[in-house]
Amino acid sequence: MLLAVLTGPSQAPAKEIIAGRASVVDGDTIEIHGQRIRFFGVDAPESRQLCQDENGDSYRCGQRAALALSDFIGRATVRCTELYRDKWRRPVAVCRAKRKDLSAWMAVQGWAIADTEYSRDYVGPEAEAKGARRGIWRGAFELPWEWRHRSRGR
Repeated sequence: MLLAVLTGPSQAPAKEIIAGRASVVDGDTIEIHGQRIRFFGVDAPESRQLCQDENGDSYRCGQRAALALSDFIGRATVRCTELYRDKWRRPVAVCRAKRKDLSAWMAVQGWAIADTEYSRDYVGPEAEAKGARRGIWRGAFELPWEWRHRSRGR
């Protein structure tokens, strides 16, 4: 009876682990072994997205977010635990490098926003960055999902 409980069809599927050296695609997406992986629970500015710094000068905040992530990861092994697949069939995962949750790291550095539609896990790190005026919180910016929506309308 116990064997049936452990191996029966009602058991949740094992979560896939994807690990290796990562290439940064943008501030919330990496690629490992040719597979793109989206970070769970956060949304970073898009590569072409402009923000304003504390002086009102424009800069490519999405590009800066990607560079910050790339600099942090360096050559470290990244280990991602897939939670589900998005509508583009990309794994959405909690990824870790150097003992850090990369979604939390990006949020606390001010380069990603907590995506509360999917999780409230990163609200605290985002609030810390906002309070300290780190990353995009130093100036003005459009929320990444609003920027994407507006940009598609052009």
